Amino acid sequence: MESKDFLSDYIVVKALENGVTLFGLTRGQDTKFHHTEKLDKGEVMIAQFTEHTSAIKIRGRAKVFTKHGQIETGE
Repeated sequence: MESKDFLSDYIVVKALENGVTLFGLTRGQDTKFHHTEKLDKGEVMIAQFTEHTSAIKIRGRAKVFTKHGQIETGE
């Protein structure tokens, strides 16, 4: 895997309830929140990992689709 291969990775998040929040977290020595999005039930967002985004935190009930499979968050 080349060092820039992660740039093509993305996830799809489908909100299963109103108010699902996605947080983009920075790359580097200090991890910080750099972006926030709110989704309502049924809304879908496609999020891509970049040179600045190393992780995505999801709060609320959602289905998350990745190249590794899918998972449902929350209860």
